[in-house]
Amino acid sequence: MLTFNIAHGRGLTPIQGLTLRHKLRVNLRRIARLILKLKPDIVALQEIDHHSRWAGNFDQLDYLRWHTGYPHAVFGINNRREGFMNLSYGNAFLSKHPIVDWESRAFGAARVGEKGFLYAEFDCAGRRLPLVNMHLHYRSRGRRFAQVEQVMDYVAAKHAARRAQWDLLPIVCGDLNNVAHSPDATAELLRYFSLHGHYSLHPQGGLTFPSPLPSRGLDFIFLPPGCGEVRCEVVPSYLSDHRPVWVEFEL
Repeated sequence: MLTFNIAHGRGLTPIQGLTLRHKLRVNLRRIARLILKLKPDIVALQEIDHHSRWAGNFDQLDYLRWHTGYPHAVFGINNRREGFMNLSYGNAFLSKHPIVDWESRAFGAARVGEKGFLYAEFDCAGRRLPLVNMHLHYRSRGRRFAQVEQVMDYVAAKHAARRAQWDLLPIVCGDLNNVAHSPDATAELLRYFSLHGHYSLHPQGGLTFPSPLPSRGLDFIFLPPGCGEVRCEVVPSYLSDHRPVWVEFEL
C-alpha cells in the first residue's frame, strides 16, 4: 500500500492557487504514473480536492482513478465552502479491491483548513481489511492529541462492533505532521495500538518532508499483527512537498 499527501496537486509550488489547471493535471498524471510503477493494492491520499477553485475545480480523485485504472475509490471531504471561492477537499482511497464500507469524519467544523480521517473496509479476496487514513493538524500539538483521541475512540467503537468481520486489526496511515521520536501524536498512537497487539511503525527513520531535501518524517503507516515480510520505502519523489511512503507485506 501507499500513503501520499499530494498537496492539492500543486507539486512544489509554495502558494496554493497559483498553479494553472493544466499544470495541476500534468502533475496528477505524473502521480498516476508513480502509482502504476509502485503497484500498491491500496493508495491512501491526503490533501486531495473534489471541486476547489484553488485546485482547478475538478474531481482529482476521479482524474487519478481514470489515469491509474483503479476500479474502486472513495472520497472523505473534510472542508466545504460554497460561493466564488468554493472549496471541497480531504482524504481519499484508491483501491484494486472492493470497498465494502466506509465513513469520513472531520475533527472539527471549520469550513477551511479542517483535518479529518477516512475509515474504510476492503474485501481482499474474501478477507475483510479495515484501514484508517488520517491527516492531523500541522502546528498545534494539543490539537493533534485531541484528534488522535477521536481516532482512538472511533477505532475502539468499531472494534467492539465489527471485530467478528475483520480478518486483521486496522491498518492506520497518513500525514501525522509530527515526528515519531517526540512525545507527540505519532508516539501516542503507536502506544495505543500496541496495547491491542504488536503494531509496527513504518518507515523506521525515513524522512518525508520537505520532499526536495527532507529533514523530518511526518508520514507513517501503522501495521497490525498478522502483517509479515514487511518491506518499506520512502519513495524519492518531487510531485508534492511530501514524499510518499510505500509498504509491502504478506498476510
